[in-house]
Amino acid sequence: MYRRLIAPGALAAALMLAIPASAAAGGVGVSPTEDSTPGASGIGDPYYPDYGNGGYDVSHYDLRLKYQPKTDLLEGTATILATSTQDLSRFDLDFGLKVSEVLVNGKKAKFATSGVEELEITPPAGLPKGSTFTVVVRYAGKPSEVKLYGFTSWQRTPDGGIGANEPESAAWWFPSNDHPRDKATYDVSVAVPDGTQAISNGVLQSQSSKLGWTRFNWRSNKPQATYLTTLAVGKFDITTDKTADGLPVVNAYSKDLGDNYGAARASVERTTEVAEWLETKFGKYPFNALGGYVPNVPSGFALETQTRPFYSPKQFANGSNVSVIVHELAHQWYGDSVSVDGWKDIWINEGFARYSQWLWSEKEGEGTAQELADYTYAQHPADDAFWQVKPGDPGAENQFDIAVYDRGALAIQALRNEVGEKKFAAILKGWPQEHAYGNAKVSDFVKFAEKVSGKPLAGLFDTWLYQPSKPGTAAAQRDRVARAGVAPAKPKSWKQIAATNSVHDH
Repeated sequence: MYRRLIAPGALAAALMLAIPASAAAGGVGVSPTEDSTPGASGIGDPYYPDYGNGGYDVSHYDLRLKYQPKTDLLEGTATILATSTQDLSRFDLDFGLKVSEVLVNGKKAKFATSGVEELEITPPAGLPKGSTFTVVVRYAGKPSEVKLYGFTSWQRTPDGGIGANEPESAAWWFPSNDHPRDKATYDVSVAVPDGTQAISNGVLQSQSSKLGWTRFNWRSNKPQATYLTTLAVGKFDITTDKTADGLPVVNAYSKDLGDNYGAARASVERTTEVAEWLETKFGKYPFNALGGYVPNVPSGFALETQTRPFYSPKQFANGSNVSVIVHELAHQWYGDSVSVDGWKDIWINEGFARYSQWLWSEKEGEGTAQELADYTYAQHPADDAFWQVKPGDPGAENQFDIAVYDRGALAIQALRNEVGEKKFAAILKGWPQEHAYGNAKVSDFVKFAEKVSGKPLAGLFDTWLYQPSKPGTAAAQRDRVARAGVAPAKPKSWKQIAATNSVHDH
């Protein structure tokens, strides 16, 4: 979907006033209040102009929440630590629930709402560029009843509620700078009625009960995008373990999954095994915890929520599916640790997550990545709309199109064939290290692959990621098809991989 662009405010005319240097509080000759301007109401993403905000960077969110499953009432106090990147007279947060009070640096601030989800905050005094500041927002509401852009990202369950969606979900349960470019660490503390659990990202620091309420305190200690931050409240069967490196593993399953329960558990319980195998491809696991959760929701998608992926039960409607576990865990490196710079860079997330499924198939002896590439290529004739989608810049309307996944994976196989196994392995492992906990563009990956391989690759990536046409069949593939005399055979893993196509139906 597209969002309306809200332009930042104009510079104040007082900039022209001359003020003695001795009177300046935050610069040479200019008071920070007179030199201040509002932060932009969007971070600058062309796909979603209103996403995120300008003028500051968040370093930490502390969320203290109370949720009543029966009524869907969420009460919260969010404490946000940030640093101004300009002289700020005002700044925005993205949020949809009703706010009762805002404090900036401990003092009451004026606030108002505008647009669809803009919470405009005017602090008592301007914030000079480079200053750290604290924002406290007190709020309450029923997330499932809040419609932003015509929908809600909050899913109700028979015994609770779930915050998980892409490219947005935060605005329904906490105020934020809602764009992957502004990542932060998190403490999420949630009180729920006794007998109910609250699941979030990272490590469970503590759990305590008082007067009929149980509070769960979760900590995610590495930079995390807002859409990768999740909350699940309900009644779960929870399993715990530790990896060989001592990381805590927490998996959770709604007690009322019905016929999907066994398949869900048979799949998600292989999380540690899959993550340790992915380490051999992508390098050391980048976070402080591991796991996954399957709530009783009607949706069909899965999502790479950091350290603890979300899986809809429909992913397991036809039996266990480890391939979807591979997909979401691969995102922990490609998408979570290294996040998109803008949403047009989605190929860095989805192309590599899909390709990891091909690598798993190769490992399991159910079809090599090349066989999957050949079969995928053959499924789409030259006039198929599949080839019109450009994975390197698909447009917001095609951000989760199957071509971003499958054509995106074809590009990676083409890279593998071009640079050889040794250089390809170095690229797969080196990229998450090069940009760990940061953001990157598709062009950054192309430059990195060229640096590691020592080959010019811009033409290859242009062909597979940007041209709206079917690339010519490689000579090696033509030879294979000619020798076989028939179209490529369907790999054994194809059905299970195809069953995960709904991961992008957000």
